[in-house]
Amino acid sequence: MSNEKKTPAVHRNGGFSSSVGFIIACVGSAVGLGNIWMFPYRLGEYGGAAFLIPYLLFVFLFGWVGLSAEFGIGRLAGTGTIGAYERCFQERNPKLKRLGGIISWVPLMGSLGIAIGYAVIMGWVLNSLAGSVSGVLLQSDPSDFFQAAAVDFGNPLWHTVVVLIVCLVLMFGVTAGIEKVSKVLMPLFYVLFLALAVWVATLSGAGEGYRFLLIPDWSKLLEPYTWVMAMGQAFFSLSITGSGMIVYGAYLDKSADIPKASIRTAIFDTMAAVLAALAIMPAVFAYNLDVARGPSLMFVTLPTVFQQMPMGQLFAVFFFVSVMFAGLTSLINMFEAVAESWQSHFKLGRKPAVLICSALTLGVGIFMEAEARVGAWMDFITIVVVPIGAVMGAISIYYVLGWPKLRGELECGREKPVSKWFGPVGKYIYVPLTILVVILGFVFKGIG
Repeated sequence: MSNEKKTPAVHRNGGFSSSVGFIIACVGSAVGLGNIWMFPYRLGEYGGAAFLIPYLLFVFLFGWVGLSAEFGIGRLAGTGTIGAYERCFQERNPKLKRLGGIISWVPLMGSLGIAIGYAVIMGWVLNSLAGSVSGVLLQSDPSDFFQAAAVDFGNPLWHTVVVLIVCLVLMFGVTAGIEKVSKVLMPLFYVLFLALAVWVATLSGAGEGYRFLLIPDWSKLLEPYTWVMAMGQAFFSLSITGSGMIVYGAYLDKSADIPKASIRTAIFDTMAAVLAALAIMPAVFAYNLDVARGPSLMFVTLPTVFQQMPMGQLFAVFFFVSVMFAGLTSLINMFEAVAESWQSHFKLGRKPAVLICSALTLGVGIFMEAEARVGAWMDFITIVVVPIGAVMGAISIYYVLGWPKLRGELECGREKPVSKWFGPVGKYIYVPLTILVVILGFVFKGIG
């Protein structure tokens, strides 16, 4: 409880120096490309402000009982994915420890799979940033510029640079590096996107974008598809993968209030998504461009906006720097989830574990630099592997480990006991919803 003495981190990789540093790192993991190229479109397409009602409901639910559960088992086990699952099953029956370790490879491979595809996309971002700085992007056809990089072996330089940056941060910084990088990059992300949003508000015709985003269409709430997309957006936006957030929990001090940190992570993630929408969509409408989603919004539509707007080169640089910040902090989490587990499970040193993860990410990804290839890869990972891994995590924590043991961990560092509703909501609402995410992902060919 609150008068419990602060205990030093025992993990060999160190620990977060404060709850604030932990929250910023988690926000960095959660805020990613989905906030930038998917949320703005869905907000407007599925009812504007009305869409926020189901979205906020799911964000609160998933943040409260989903993130808290992953942070909690990570801190309880004192290690990442493989060790955490082994702990869940060992608590149920020592003979089941090995089964937990086997199951853990599904969410762990989900993290590695996303990292492989994400690194390709972040290479495109860095390529567009370089093109913005040099001015080449704004003097070219944005579609041609993007397609030149999004082909087989079309962007090896910047792709490699992205992987090297993450590799160096994790080899020499570990938790201190994660925390320091996140403390710099995430505040700058918000500042830069806020500057973009303020500037966009001055554009003639921006009002149509605000109407698209903010005027509620209440009839959309009667359409099941709106609720499905809100649930998928919330679920994937918070990075509940059964892996990535567990490792951050392993680095968390016993004095930290996990449920409070989880809700704050969800709040800041939502703020980032809304801020991105307010910076992007009014500009798109101001120049009468297609309200796109996915890569075309970020790499084709927005560069077309920057070509036409005053001081476009400056804001193109601002935009792609901001996206780089969001993407790098997410990629760091994916790498960390994999590297820490390999450290602990295979008794590897820190540097070899990170180097192997980096080599696999680049070695596989280099053959998927074409947009169609990485798109198919990411569809498979996000529709099949990650949701199934998240289900395994939810079941392992709430049903195998059990609510009483999780509750004991979540009440460390709190002034008050956890709500009596927490356990039932986690077991009987959250876990079934994670299963529903898997089913609906197959039905709709992706909802995240």
